[in-house]
Amino acid sequence: MLNTIKNTTLPRLALGLALVANALGCASYSSRTENALEGFRRGDIELAAEDYADEDVTGSEFLSGAEAGTVLFAAGRFDEARRAFEGAEARVKELEDRALVSVSDLSESLSSWALNDTTMAYEGEGFERVYLHVFLGLCYLTEGKLEDVLVEVRRANDLLETEEELYDSDYAAGGLGHFLSAVTYETMGEPDEALIDYRRMVEKGAGIELAGPAMVRLAKQMHREDVLDDLTARFGDIEVPPADAASIVVIAGVGLGPYKEERGISVETFDGLLQVAAPVFERRGQPVGNLRLVLDGGAGSIRTATVEEVHKVAEQNLDDRVFKIAAKSIARTVAKRELTKKLEDDHGILGRLAGDIFTFASERADLRFWQTLPDSWQAARLFVAPGEHGLTLEAGPAGSIDLGSYHLAPGETMFILARTVDYQLYAHAIGGDPLTETTGVTP
Repeated sequence: MLNTIKNTTLPRLALGLALVANALGCASYSSRTENALEGFRRGDIELAAEDYADEDVTGSEFLSGAEAGTVLFAAGRFDEARRAFEGAEARVKELEDRALVSVSDLSESLSSWALNDTTMAYEGEGFERVYLHVFLGLCYLTEGKLEDVLVEVRRANDLLETEEELYDSDYAAGGLGHFLSAVTYETMGEPDEALIDYRRMVEKGAGIELAGPAMVRLAKQMHREDVLDDLTARFGDIEVPPADAASIVVIAGVGLGPYKEERGISVETFDGLLQVAAPVFERRGQPVGNLRLVLDGGAGSIRTATVEEVHKVAEQNLDDRVFKIAAKSIARTVAKRELTKKLEDDHGILGRLAGDIFTFASERADLRFWQTLPDSWQAARLFVAPGEHGLTLEAGPAGSIDLGSYHLAPGETMFILARTVDYQLYAHAIGGDPLTETTGVTP
């Protein structure tokens, strides 16, 4: 490119640089998807799902599938959500397969010296791809395909371990995946496997409030005297529910996850502008702290506990990558400064001005992110006597939903999948014999 500048007239050059700069400096991901996100926040599922599914809006196959799938999942349209998530998965499958074979291959795939990071196809950050498979697992749970649930959770955990190896970091992540796996194994009658997943939650410091007592309960049920004393010393003595007890498991995405903003620095040198840009995460306000499941009009209740803090996982992962992001930005801006020097030599002050404008407009931080993810994943489990039970889910300022009455068979596990988005509450019961109907959405 530098060799052709001398033969290019300044007007044509300025126009070309202006067009490129305009394309690179166009609306950010958050502004392009603002309409979709606002629709989700006010409960307009159709608008949000349609906008997110449009790749002309998101500019990414991965994000179109992930965002639209999240919206549809919240609304209880699980089959449509699964298809959307599968579309996102298809886009990144090759990258995932390489990552699971070789961490060095993944590292090379993440290295780009493009004009700026936004010019690359967005395939999700590693932790986002982990959540994609957890969502697929939840979709299979709604279909009763328990083996498929375990397949997705295993892949999610393998990808998480790859990400931790890549950045030599331990994330307080995987809590939701391990909890989902543990409950699935219990439902399948494999408490020994469930105990392993609960132990992994404790080791990762994710959802200990749920996992610790569950380990005590399972150790008692399996007569694991070899570990019981240690577990009760750590987590307290837990009363084991009757053998025919049914249970209700709540899994909830609470709030909206963080969003990206650009942080940059511009330094004017004798040879031209140096512009370095990198993203940072900002956490949103969260009106809902946790959810409360109320049984039979107040005869019993339980509150959800946090099993994974998405905002912390996102921030830690970005911290692990920020030096590489900054290094790439510095290398690009130095190369662009060389272009500016050439422009100034050939065209004087106007060439210098054109180069500086191009550098400023083209060196932008990548602000793309799966923005419909929850701020946290929370869960709860309540053991109940088999029979008829009325259920209400409360979410503080986001209101409550009367889920109706259900008959639970002895030993049955019923799931309630919930989501809060600002002051919207969505909840859907999976399992049980429904005796009344519910809309699953707050008015």
